[in-house]
Amino acid sequence: MRKNTLWTLIGLLIVSLVSFTPFALASEFNFGVYTVIPDNQIDKQKSYFNLMMKPNQEQTLTIQLKNDTGEDVIIEPKIHSATTNLNGVVEYGPTNAEPDPTLRYELGDLITTEKEITIPAKGSKDLFLHVKMPEEEFDGILAGGITIEEKEASSTNTEEANKGLSIENKYAYVVGITLQETVEQVTQDLKLHDVKAGQLNARNVINATLQNPTATYLNRFEVDAEVTKKGQTEVLYESKKQDMQVAPNSNFDYPIELNGEKFKTGEYTLHLKAKSSKESWEFKKDFTIKGEEAQQFNATDVSIEGPNYLAYMVGLLTLIVVGLLIFIFYSRKKQKKQ
Repeated sequence: MRKNTLWTLIGLLIVSLVSFTPFALASEFNFGVYTVIPDNQIDKQKSYFNLMMKPNQEQTLTIQLKNDTGEDVIIEPKIHSATTNLNGVVEYGPTNAEPDPTLRYELGDLITTEKEITIPAKGSKDLFLHVKMPEEEFDGILAGGITIEEKEASSTNTEEANKGLSIENKYAYVVGITLQETVEQVTQDLKLHDVKAGQLNARNVINATLQNPTATYLNRFEVDAEVTKKGQTEVLYESKKQDMQVAPNSNFDYPIELNGEKFKTGEYTLHLKAKSSKESWEFKKDFTIKGEEAQQFNATDVSIEGPNYLAYMVGLLTLIVVGLLIFIFYSRKKQKKQ
């Protein structure tokens, strides 16, 4: 039997910009994480790195790793800039999203660390992050995180491989990192880019690409979106969502669901209102759904009900039976008259 590998990402601890408890859910992990907060921490009540730095400054950050198991644990640290997912949630860990064009500095270019580190059995190990700030001063926030994950175990045991299904659990912490050089408040902004037909989880949606081009968070972010036929006022599709957050210098596709309806070719208009805790915006953008893409997406939307062939067959059989009964009835009536 072919061996299948099931990746289970247990407890991807996104260290939010609110709180972080060292060794949280430690019983589910082979290792624990503790951040050593430096003197230039802006808010010393936070357990993620929230640092005030200077241009061209270099600094070494320390993360203590603890291993309570009886075997060595190999860790692969990876550094990422913060992004925003389609649910309006900031992610500090691994993502397939491309860096936003407005992002001046990626965190992985400013912070270096070891590619691999071993935590000895029943022991601890310090992970060092070397930060080197850009020469040019900037306002706003650089945000991201370091993913501290256990290295994938490569199984060479032939007997295990022949057992069929095997499960490999992959464990990770994500420790947030924010860097800034000034306390200047950055004016918030929002851009609406592409509006086009798409799919989410094999269901038709209209995606509106929203971009935060500024080096600051958009907190308590809300969107109220409506789609009409171009030049008309009747609302065909709508979506409202609150309590979102957009990462600095990031973009994401905001989906407007069709709720099982088919795409229809034509010209449409998106009316979108958005606001954060400080600013508000309003957009209006025309877009077109072409016949080829409508056909393609409609064919793969699992929520669209296809033709009910069973109902058609039942209806046809019913008509045939009724027709036969009527024929027999009039045939017998005619025979009696004769």
